[in-house]
Amino acid sequence: MSKIKFVREYPLNASPKMLYPYLSTASGLSQWLCDAAKQIGERRYHLIWDNQEHIAEMTSHRMNKSVRFTFPNSNKGEAHDYSYIDFSIESGELTQEQFLRVVDYTDVGDVEQLTELWDNQVLTLRELIGG
Repeated sequence: MSKIKFVREYPLNASPKMLYPYLSTASGLSQWLCDAAKQIGERRYHLIWDNQEHIAEMTSHRMNKSVRFTFPNSNKGEAHDYSYIDFSIESGELTQEQFLRVVDYTDVGDVEQLTELWDNQVLTLRELIGG
């Protein structure tokens, strides 16, 4: 099954320092991204979406800047082609507005389906942060 790389930016009215815990901690992720999240070990997370369990590994992070979660069991044996979700917080140079850049590399659904999914997830995040 071929994967697609979905990339979208969302303007948010929140500082990177306020936003980062929602992107990088189990308690933050469970409030907007998934039904439940639990950290297991230093960099591994147990995430639940729609009653399906997923193991994610935080493969990179920069404090108050970005975080990437890789799903090692998403492509049996092909390490170079794992699914991942990448979040980065970027500032508009002129307006200093904050943007959340979402990169979702997955074999789930199509671009239209992913757009609707992420629009809804980020709407929930906006409601949480008041932005």
